Amino acid sequence: MSNSLFRTKKIENILAEGGDDPHGGDGLKRVLTVRDLTFFGIAAILGAGSFSSLGGAVFNGGPGVVILFLITAVACAFTAFCYSEFASRIPVAGSAYTYAYASFGELFAWIIGWALIMEYSIGNIYVAFSWSDYFTSFLSKCGVDLPTWLATSYKEAQHAVRDGALTGDQFEAWKTAPVIGGLRIIFDLPAVIINFLITYLVYRGIKESRNFSNVMVILKMVVVGMVIVVGGYLVFANGLTFNWTPANDAGVRSFMPNGFSGVMAAVAGVFFAYIGFDAVSVLAEESKNPQRDLPRGMIYSLVICTIVYILLTLVLTGAVNYRNFDGVGDPLAFIFEKQNLNVGWMQLFVAVAAVVAMTSVLLVFQMGQPRIWMSMSRDGLLPSVFQKIHPTYKTPSFATIVTGLVVGIPILFTDKTFVLDFTSIATLFAFVLVCGGVLLIPRKEKQSGKFNIPYINGKIIFPFIIIGSIAVLVYMIPKYFTDKIDFTEEKKIDAFAAVIPKHNFDTVMVLQQLQQHLSIAADHDELFTGLSDSIAVKQSAAEKISVANKFIASSDTEQSRTQKVSTVIFWLLMIGLAIITIVKNYSLIPLMGVSTCLYLLTGMTKANWLWFGGWLLLGLIVYFMYGYKKSKLAK
Repeated sequence: MSNSLFRTKKIENILAEGGDDPHGGDGLKRVLTVRDLTFFGIAAILGAGSFSSLGGAVFNGGPGVVILFLITAVACAFTAFCYSEFASRIPVAGSAYTYAYASFGELFAWIIGWALIMEYSIGNIYVAFSWSDYFTSFLSKCGVDLPTWLATSYKEAQHAVRDGALTGDQFEAWKTAPVIGGLRIIFDLPAVIINFLITYLVYRGIKESRNFSNVMVILKMVVVGMVIVVGGYLVFANGLTFNWTPANDAGVRSFMPNGFSGVMAAVAGVFFAYIGFDAVSVLAEESKNPQRDLPRGMIYSLVICTIVYILLTLVLTGAVNYRNFDGVGDPLAFIFEKQNLNVGWMQLFVAVAAVVAMTSVLLVFQMGQPRIWMSMSRDGLLPSVFQKIHPTYKTPSFATIVTGLVVGIPILFTDKTFVLDFTSIATLFAFVLVCGGVLLIPRKEKQSGKFNIPYINGKIIFPFIIIGSIAVLVYMIPKYFTDKIDFTEEKKIDAFAAVIPKHNFDTVMVLQQLQQHLSIAADHDELFTGLSDSIAVKQSAAEKISVANKFIASSDTEQSRTQKVSTVIFWLLMIGLAIITIVKNYSLIPLMGVSTCLYLLTGMTKANWLWFGGWLLLGLIVYFMYGYKKSKLAK
């Protein structure tokens, strides 16, 4: 049975089944050029990341989050090369799912296909919520205000009330919502409507989707360019460049005020900003010359968007102190508000651009998911109805409708905070397997007019990179590795938290316990020195407790523990991969793709891993109940 779980498909068989007919035949329409593919890539990448999640990333990492954008761009670049290699060999719909089938085998192909549901479908839930935020903001500026219970997700309202909020839109929605059968009617109507409209557009055809996407990309690139130019000019004109080196809690000015750990805490938001370039590979069967144009479309869009993200981050962190982005869902409009750069017309301009930008993201992701399901159906892993092509529109009609439902229904009972990290971890996981898959397929001869990934023997270079990195870390940060296996710091913080009461701030005994604990901790570690000084200058018990609580909250011990464990596992995997490379002569580019994507995964939280593990477990249950038996390879 173990052998059958890893049964692979031959590339020639995939091409035969995938409609590799340049004239289209009964398959999908081949109408996309390299320009269209580049625009689709930009449409997917430059959207919710820049207009929404960028605010949270800046708050965590400060101006130094630029470094994380560069690291992520490098990881995505290596991954793009690997996607391009597969796309040139297997120019059919299915993306990472199809590539895994040809390299790792059926079980991993199913796992990737299942994980990609999170990238395209569940990721679109976040985009739909963000689109709704900007759309309702735009309507408000035009004098049209929707009832809060029709512009708020149920979960957001429920969480706000549970956490004791007595003001804000979420509380207002809970208070004013109509009640039917004991259930409050609260849902995000604009998010539901835009999902329906995008699903209809994708159902109608690729040509219509292409034209709509290209127009939106041009519009949002113009607006983003204006944000960079206007915002950048005002940063220098108003002498705000000091915001690029803000002071941290100790009063020290730094490009990374929260340290590199703070930068890495933004990994989910930053990586989400790049999600989308791989969606281009899903459009292989609708490309005129996929073996040449797909790689170019992915790489061009990635380079363009990386430059844009770096410039946007510098403008945002220059215009406003990074701390002010806490909870800001519309960062590009926020910097032009009255208390910041005070440019009212740019606020309205950005609101319109955000609606356009995120509409194009919804479009591309909504196109990607049906084509993956179509490929899985061809292999027998899903019912045959998923590969049904509309006779007139030449689109995977049934799969498109199901995608609309998969996105639309959860909008009614989830919120964007949950789906952000969920989407990022699934995509990184798929990227790791795609890069690893290139290592397993045999090298091919160079062919004119087709993309060929450069072969650089990693036998000596990759082990040298790993050993060199370890040596540099040990030299520059002597406690880097010892700290990864020492959880004393987290235990101290947990013990410290235990002496902070929830009530009765004026009790003298509580203050004595607090001061005694701080003194003991400070004697053994410098961790609490700054906190001790801060509390010493306070006068009231409430102020002392407040400072202590803020310190505990900022420590985020669960995230710290998870990152330590993930980092240890990462370096063990790198050492093992270096040893295997010496024996197997693996190619350097896919090796670097695997390494950088695995490193980004170390920034994920324990909750991310648990949800992702649960999702994969559900997928395996579905596979063994249906796909394993119905697979064409089983026959």
